[in-house]
Amino acid sequence: MVATDIATRVWNHTFKLDPIVRSLLDTDFYKLLMLQMIWGLHGDTQVSFSLINRNKAVRIADEIDEAELRAQLDHARTVRLTKREMIWLAGNSFYGSTQIFRPAFLEWFENFQLPEYELKRVDGQFELSFHGSWAHTTMWEIPALAVINELRSRAALKDYGRFELDVLYARAKAKMWEKVERLRDLPNLRISDFGTRRRHSFLWQRWCVEALKEGLGDNFIGSSNVLLAMDNDVEAIGTNAHELPMVMAALADGDEALRQAPYEILKDWQSYYGGNLLVVLPDAFGTESFLSGAPGWLTDWTGFRPDSAPPIEGGERILDWWKAHGIDPTEKLLVFSDGMDVDGIEETYRHFEGRSRMSFGWGTNLTNDFRDIEPHGGDGLEAISLVCKVATVNDRPAVKLSDNPAKSTGIPSEIERYRRVFGTPSNISRQVRV
Repeated sequence: MVATDIATRVWNHTFKLDPIVRSLLDTDFYKLLMLQMIWGLHGDTQVSFSLINRNKAVRIADEIDEAELRAQLDHARTVRLTKREMIWLAGNSFYGSTQIFRPAFLEWFENFQLPEYELKRVDGQFELSFHGSWAHTTMWEIPALAVINELRSRAALKDYGRFELDVLYARAKAKMWEKVERLRDLPNLRISDFGTRRRHSFLWQRWCVEALKEGLGDNFIGSSNVLLAMDNDVEAIGTNAHELPMVMAALADGDEALRQAPYEILKDWQSYYGGNLLVVLPDAFGTESFLSGAPGWLTDWTGFRPDSAPPIEGGERILDWWKAHGIDPTEKLLVFSDGMDVDGIEETYRHFEGRSRMSFGWGTNLTNDFRDIEPHGGDGLEAISLVCKVATVNDRPAVKLSDNPAKSTGIPSEIERYRRVFGTPSNISRQVRV
């Protein structure tokens, strides 16, 4: 495969619209797995998603032209699945299982179109939201984030000369390759690309995936990006996300139903999937609360993905839970993915080596690490913590607490109610970079 000259592509925009979203498969694999279950079990549920910029000091509506954003979002709504993509989804093996996507679901998905959106500018930020059936609105999360992040990159680079761009990408490639060389020293490393949502650009993410495939060999186990997994003949990686317990919790009537909501949605997941897709994401309303009430049948699941607590702290909690239930942690899997970079990967790997199976999802710090390499100086290319979260479910407010109160989402009164019900502390906040 001939590597794309990214600097030339950035410099030479010859298209009326240089599209950011090229395919409906340019999304994370967990979205498709969740979509199939949502379509099958929760087709009538009405959900809204909203864009949230955790870095309020960054006024993204002052950086990005609204007309360009609308053009990219409008273009994304015209994208349809191709025959090649449908054949691949129907016939490919995922996690060792064939036909993971059911024929009836694929028949529905073949004609899928992203629904309408609402966009306005408020105090230097974009208020971007999506309303409708859960099975349609859920698919906006990843492309919306990818569009905004790439438009920020384009805006930051618009005044760069041809050679400045060449130098920038040479520095970025060297910086990323130095990380690869360090990761080669971890012999049993299992790592995948998780960088779609906050990537610098599609072309840069593609370069990173190709570099990891060559640089790490079998230690690179795949990409969460379905399109890049298909095009590079690597495994599509992913399971489920906070969205599932958030929606189920919002639908719950009463405190006890709310407490049970995170486990009820995992029963749904288990009814659709098995094997290595049975990975628990425990922190939507606090990991301590989840583990204290977790039913014994979850010990049969493959593993856990500690997400918003510091990785070693979160991993130790889960190891203690397995041991308390008589489970040997060396037979289980820990997936680390929150804000990981090479320093944290090395530290976490060495801490848990021989104590549990491990896998790492490398996200923003893989596909959008341009810190301290800009020829102009400044921080225009620095990634920000931009998310798209469930806001309402059947007109009820949705909440996420996480293990880091700085990542909480929802209206204050409901956040306080959830903290009371789940016993989740609110005073241990950590800075959110990405």
